[in-house]
Order: sequence, then structure tokens, then C-alpha cells
Amino acid sequence: MLTTKPVKLYLGAAGFCTHPEFLTLRGGSFRPVHFPAGFACILHPDHGPILLDTGYSSRFFEETARLPNALYRHITPVVFREEDSAVYFLKRNGLVPSDVRYVILSHFHGDHIAGAKDFPEARFIYLPRAYDAVRSLGSIAAVKAGFLAGLLPDDFIQRSLPVNDPAKRWTDMRKTTGIEAPAGFPWEEVYDLFGDGSLLGVDVSGHAEGMMGLLLRTEQHEYFLCADAVWSSRAFREQRRPHALAGIIMSDRQEYRQNFDKLVHLHQQFPALRIVPSHCQEALNAWGTGGTER
Repeated sequence: MLTTKPVKLYLGAAGFCTHPEFLTLRGGSFRPVHFPAGFACILHPDHGPILLDTGYSSRFFEETARLPNALYRHITPVVFREEDSAVYFLKRNGLVPSDVRYVILSHFHGDHIAGAKDFPEARFIYLPRAYDAVRSLGSIAAVKAGFLAGLLPDDFIQRSLPVNDPAKRWTDMRKTTGIEAPAGFPWEEVYDLFGDGSLLGVDVSGHAEGMMGLLLRTEQHEYFLCADAVWSSRAFREQRRPHALAGIIMSDRQEYRQNFDKLVHLHQQFPALRIVPSHCQEALNAWGTGGTER
């Protein structure tokens, strides 16, 4: 067992973008493939509704209406309807935006933060390295990094809870929760986000600097929400890295390869663990249809 306290998990997607498959999966076809902008709603027994990322929102189109931000929209074609949003997803499950107390941001690409302004009561949890990498970029560099600053609330800093407490690392887990690193677990550090062993952050940088995945469990299954460490489940199952051209949008190709290999190892060592990439339609179809808790 990788975590202590079970939660409820709802997986959804707010819109999708399209890319040729071969860019995300070496040896894939040249046909465009839909990549859902995945997010997760986690119902924590003590902290209530928590989001991991937000997917797209209509603000993405507002922010990319003019150059240079429009380059993002044309390079990555996006399809989104209001009824696909995280807000509508929550409504179908009896929740409203003000119910969400925390939004965990895996990283700061537009398809992960576009709905951040929809949650006025939420505090934002992320690895400081992720925001530091983009916060001071010029307009062209920001677009290249997939970051649209206008998608974040004006009071983002005031509402931020960056994960920078050294006491929330794997080496101290035994003292606070009694959890020890399981044999074969490929990452040495895990961040105990709430200090109760329920949600464990894992640094899976490479696609984006400071990108964080999330370990959790429900009453039935254990999950690793691995953000964009891979774009599809086939990638780690078949050990197929993306095409070299995909490296253009990576923060660090070597770090990406290292975390890709760790993800392959994780799948091999823990075959029952449900690994969920943010943009994998297969995983969403299997475990997230219609907002059903799994």
C-alpha cells in the first residue's frame, strides 16, 4: 500500500487538443489523435473536494486571441465546449466551484491551468520550481513554454501554498505516518501534501520543470496520476518514448527520459497500480467515464 487514507476519485477532461500520434509515441501514425485535457476531482475525507489541474476553459481562447499567444492556439488546435468544463463536471456530481478548497497544479501549461479562475475559494498547491520556471518569462518564451499568465487569478501568489517544506518528503514519512518507501519504488522523494499520507506528490519533471504527479488510493484501487510524464498508457506499457521532435517543447530531455524509465519500472513493479496520464483517452475511458467515482 503506497498511501494511508483512502479518498474518492473522479476523472474527467475539459476539452481536448489534437496532435499527430507519431509525435507522442515513437512509431505512431501521422493521423491526428485527440488528447483530452484531463483533470481529477478528489474527495478527501477531511479536506473536501480537491482538484488536480483544471483542463481547458473558454479563457484559453480569450488569452490566445492575439499574437504572440495565438501561436499556442494554432500549433495546438483545441476543441472545447462549456459543458466540458471542470465547473460543469463538478455540478453533475453535486458540487459548486466554491466547494473546492484546493487546486493542485501538476505544472503550468495552459491546458492544465485554464480553469484556475473558476475556483475563487481555492488555494493552489504546486512545486515552487514549476512556477519559478515560467513566472518571469517574456511573451515569446512563455508561449514556447506553454504558459499563459493571464489564465491565473490576479491573487494567485496570495492563494498559493507551494510545496517547499522539507519535512514533507519521503524520508520523513515514517515519522509522521508510518509509511516507508515500498521496495522497488523508483522515486526517492515523495511529498506528503497534507501531512496525512493520503496524497503524495512525485516530481516527474522533464516535460515541464517541476511537474508533479500524484499518488493516491480509493477503497478499491491505487492510482498514480502522472501528469504529462507520458501522453498515453501505451507509451509506458510498450516502452515507446515520443518522437525526438517532441523534445522541442520539453524543459529537459534528459530528465524526461529518466522519469519515463522510472514510470516503466513503476508499471513493471506495481502492475495493479492504475497509472493515469493527463492526456490518455484510454485511461479516461476505462476509469473516468461520466464522472463516476472509481
